[in-house]
Parts: sequence; C-alpha cells; structure tokens
Amino acid sequence: MNHFLKILLFFFITSIAFAQSSEQQKLEAKKAQILKEIADNKVHLESEKKKEKSVLNQITQQINLITLRQQLLNTTARQTRLLTDDIYLTQLELNKLNRELKVLKEDYEKIIVKSYKSRNDQSRVMFVLSSENFLQAYKRIQYMKQYAGFRKLQGDEIQVKQDKLVIAEKRLQESKKEKEKVLQETEKEKKALEEEKKEQERLVKSIQKDKKKYLAQIDQKQKEAKTIDARIKKIIADEIAEANRKNAAKSGTTAPKAGTAAASKFVLSAEGKVVSDNFKANKGKLPWPVVDGYISLKHGDQPHPIHTNLTIHNSGVEISTKPGSTARAVFGGEVLQVQVISANNKAVYVQHGDFITVYLNLASVSVNKGQKVSIKQSIGTIHTDSSGRAVIKFLVLQNTTTLNPETWLNM
Repeated sequence: MNHFLKILLFFFITSIAFAQSSEQQKLEAKKAQILKEIADNKVHLESEKKKEKSVLNQITQQINLITLRQQLLNTTARQTRLLTDDIYLTQLELNKLNRELKVLKEDYEKIIVKSYKSRNDQSRVMFVLSSENFLQAYKRIQYMKQYAGFRKLQGDEIQVKQDKLVIAEKRLQESKKEKEKVLQETEKEKKALEEEKKEQERLVKSIQKDKKKYLAQIDQKQKEAKTIDARIKKIIADEIAEANRKNAAKSGTTAPKAGTAAASKFVLSAEGKVVSDNFKANKGKLPWPVVDGYISLKHGDQPHPIHTNLTIHNSGVEISTKPGSTARAVFGGEVLQVQVISANNKAVYVQHGDFITVYLNLASVSVNKGQKVSIKQSIGTIHTDSSGRAVIKFLVLQNTTTLNPETWLNM
C-alpha cells in the first residue's frame, strides 16, 4: 500500500470514528429525553391509580409508557450497532498502527546500527576530507546533516505512533465497556416493557364489562373533536377573507372571489412572505408548546389505544404535561384569534405568514387578538381536568390545510 493510500485510509477511519462519536452523543441526549418522559409518564400514571377515577386514562398512560419504552429500546439498539462499528474500526486502526510501528522500529534499528558503526568522529572527518573537490565535500556534510535529521524524524514518528496506539487501545476498551453497559440497559428495559404490557392487558380486561359505555364516550369525544376542527377551519377561513379584503382595499385591487382556491389562502405582503419562509425553514426545529411533556395522542388516523378495531382521528397532537403548566408560542408571530370553546377550553391562534399554530385546551389566556408574540412567550395556562391531567392540543396549519405537528417540532 503506497503512502497516499495509507493517509487516505487513516483519514477515512478517523472521520467515521468522529461521526460515530457525534452520533453517540445525540443518541445519549435522546435517551435522556425519553427516560425523562418515562419518569413523567409514571408520575401521571401513579396519580391516575391513586384517584381511581378513570381506567381509560390509566390505559392511555400505560400505552404511552409502552411506546416510550419501545423508543428507548430502539435508541439503545442503535447505540449498540454504533458501538459495534466503532469497536471494529478501532481494531482496524490498532492493527494498522501496530504494522506501521513494527516497520518503523525495524527501519530505526537499522539506522541506529549503521550510526553506531560509523560513530567515530575521525571516520566522519575522513569521509569529508576524502572528497575529490569542495562541492563533493559540501554535499557529504549536507548528507550527514540530513541523515541525522532523518534519524530524529524516525524517532519522533515512532513516538507519535506509540501515542496514537495508546489512545486507540484506550478508546477500544471504553467502547467495549460502553457496549456492555448498553446491553445491560437493554435487557433491563425489555423486562420493564414486558411488565408494562402485562399491566396494560390487565387494565383492558377490567373495562370489558363496560365496553358499550366506553365506546359511547369515545364516539362522543370524536364528534366533539370534529365539531371543534370544523370551527377552527371556519375561523381561519373568515380571518383569511377579512385579511385579503383589507389588503385589497389598501392596494386598490380586488380581493379573491369567495369559493375560489385563491380565496382560501392569505395574500401575503413582502413582510408576510419573509415570516412565512422563516417559519417553513424551521420545520423540525420548533420548540415544544410546553416546557415539559410527552405526546399522549399522535396526529392523524390511528387505531384507538384500547379498542384497536376502532379508528380515531386527531387533527393535531395532544401533549400531556404537569398540572398548572403554561402554553408557549413555538415561533414569533401575531395573535390571529382567541376562541372560547367552553369555560375550560380556550384556544389561541398565532399567525406566521400563511402558517397558523393553534393552542387548545387553555383554562386562561394571557394574549389578545392582534398582539405580537415572540418565540417561547407564554400565551396561557393549560386546563387541568378533574383527574389531574393537563393536556394541550397543538395544531399546525398552512392557510386552512392541517399539517402534522410532529414533523415541525424538535423531536
């Protein structure tokens, strides 16, 4: 293998090792977040058990716990794969360094032996004096200097290789220990997951006798959700029509006709387009609408967590948090509307160009229509129900089209 290929291989292994180290740090951070969500979920679950008010809530909490535990297992599995790859690459690096060190030491030994044989100062002087002319003498002096310098470089390179070897061996041992630790954690989480599944089965069996009653409750909640979704879209459609009418009046143009596709979209000013583009550019990076919490009901059509043959729909995401928590804006914008759905369910609509974020299930609101809000600014207090649950429903729309909030939040 030529010198260039050796350098190329070294940088390839080093870059992969660095990338894997960075990925490991991300996985550790994700694992810590999931563990925190599991701990929060357990607190809510214990609270439900003590109150004994809603088996349905207990089952929902238990399912959330199982989902989080599975996410944790997926994360530890990825960690194990990365650590296995890191161990393999580090071993390759160790093998390469050992081979190179062996060659360097053999070459260095030959140089030392040769230097020892010609160590006599007189022989060096005679080597110079026996030159046929001044130019040859000068070249011989330069050769001896270069030879001495090369010998020093060889010694330095051996030291560098030995240092790298020590570091690589240390990293190998650390990776092996970390892998063993992750494997032990994985086994522990698997056992916990099995126990949680058994508990879920027990809870589901406990409500089978009242199946009709619970199905009626689920159906009623779905009807209420559809009604609220329809009201949300109507409010936004009305706001779009009003905003476009005002813009048309200012510019002396005609507002889009009702019933056309253009009428269902905000006609943005140059400033509005900038806000909209900035919001879009932050897809997947937006902060959560609460400081602490976990997704207790995902977006879209999905099997009911208990009655799996029943499909339920969620236009946003439901995030469970601590009682008394406040909702916060996920991006800077202007309050488009404050809606009172019921005494304990108020909603805040925040406009970001042609994007709107909606925050539902607020007990109280601390902003007004037309008010500018900044990112992470408190906009209200989340309602806590009689069983002690505080859940915010969060939506993201572009004009009147509902989007999946999970793709916008920093998960």
